[in-house]
Amino acid sequence: MSEDKTPSHPVFAAIYDPVMEHAEDSLLREIRESLVEDMKGTVLDLGAGTGAMFPYFKRATDQELSLTLHAIEPDPHMRRRAVQKADELNLDIAIQPEGAQSLPYADDSVDVIIASLVFCTIPDVDAALSEVARVLKSNGEFRFLEHVQADGWLAHVQTAVNPVWRLGAAGCNLDRDTATTFKNDDRFDVIELEELSIGVPPVAPFVRGALVPR
Repeated sequence: MSEDKTPSHPVFAAIYDPVMEHAEDSLLREIRESLVEDMKGTVLDLGAGTGAMFPYFKRATDQELSLTLHAIEPDPHMRRRAVQKADELNLDIAIQPEGAQSLPYADDSVDVIIASLVFCTIPDVDAALSEVARVLKSNGEFRFLEHVQADGWLAHVQTAVNPVWRLGAAGCNLDRDTATTFKNDDRFDVIELEELSIGVPPVAPFVRGALVPR
């Protein structure tokens, strides 16, 4: 997928929530809750998808009235479902159509950026991290939940099936070593990084953590 091409996956958008329902309820709920703990100020959901984080944002806004919520989602089919979910929750969130590689926000304007299961699909990870570094305030946090490349035999399986998986899963890559990419980026310091024993091969393992600007 080229950087300037708008992603469009109507079938994937239609099946995403039903397919993920069990995992969201049984595996991801507590992790998503941890991503929104003690949020303040301006918050950006970096790739909202169908709005999986929105119920957690809603509970956070009920506790912290000063939150200002933003989201981006370039796929129009995913974005339409995110808008619908926000309406159902009565959640005040501005959802923009831009991608993570070109954020429509000013420098040093966001307090918390949350990326949940999105860096597997972003075409240019370095460009996206550059944008995160640009818009994040000096005292802000970049919080993430991502599935990443495994070790050993599973890594070979992921690499082998990735071309087919990527076609069927809207550009999702199984074999990105996202945790190492984050750790090695000299624009950030790691304040938390945890490998999670969840996931079903080939979508495993997962990592959760937080970065802060240097």
